[in-house]
Amino acid sequence: MANRRDELSEHAARNRAYWDRTSDWYQEANARFIERGLAWGLWQIPESELNVLGDVIGKEVLELGCGAAEWSRALVRIGARPVGLDNSEARLARAREAGADFPLVHASAESLPFEEARFDVVMCDWGATTFADPYLVVPEVARVLRPGGFLAFSNSSPFGWVCFDRESDTYVPRLVNDYFGLRRWDDPDGATEFNLTYGEWISVFRRNGFVVEDLIEIQPPPGATSTYRNEAETEWARHWPMETIWKVRRV
Repeated sequence: MANRRDELSEHAARNRAYWDRTSDWYQEANARFIERGLAWGLWQIPESELNVLGDVIGKEVLELGCGAAEWSRALVRIGARPVGLDNSEARLARAREAGADFPLVHASAESLPFEEARFDVVMCDWGATTFADPYLVVPEVARVLRPGGFLAFSNSSPFGWVCFDRESDTYVPRLVNDYFGLRRWDDPDGATEFNLTYGEWISVFRRNGFVVEDLIEIQPPPGATSTYRNEAETEWARHWPMETIWKVRRV
């Protein structure tokens, strides 16, 4: 399964270096919160409540940006056949240490080293769909999905991007950034993140043969806590969607 591109994009190389460098910190900060798997996003809303993936028994599932593969390790336990992919070898090492006994692939989601129509499901929980260019990732996902298969992923809402005040490094109850032209953010800490407007996400999906089945805008339930967001940010997200989950099907 040779990679179809010889070189990483500039931002993929940047993100690989970032995640290799911060892997230990990330694990120490968040591992206990996300270890159980089968739960989505910033507040770990259970899959059993959201029913995004549905029945995955016997299905071939590709997890993009799997990290320590909490999701894929949980999917194995319920009968799926996962493959974990991550741009960071340091993050994959964590998956191996945790006992992952399924294929783990070191590659960028912008150039998937798999044959066409390989997978039934491609999923991502704040992984590669946050840190890779959607104009490159979505066509690759379309290529490796079987007809009728679906892509499901969580990431930041455009609301979060336009209401994030970079000077105070937090979310505010007003628009502070442009909505039109939304695409890329180079974090001073070293990562590059991506997002699109709602309309442009839909356009990218349609151009690559997907139909939108669902868009879930997450509202943290009462009492929700997170290692990713503090109490003030969680309260912000009770008024405006900070996080979304898309589900789109390949036709």
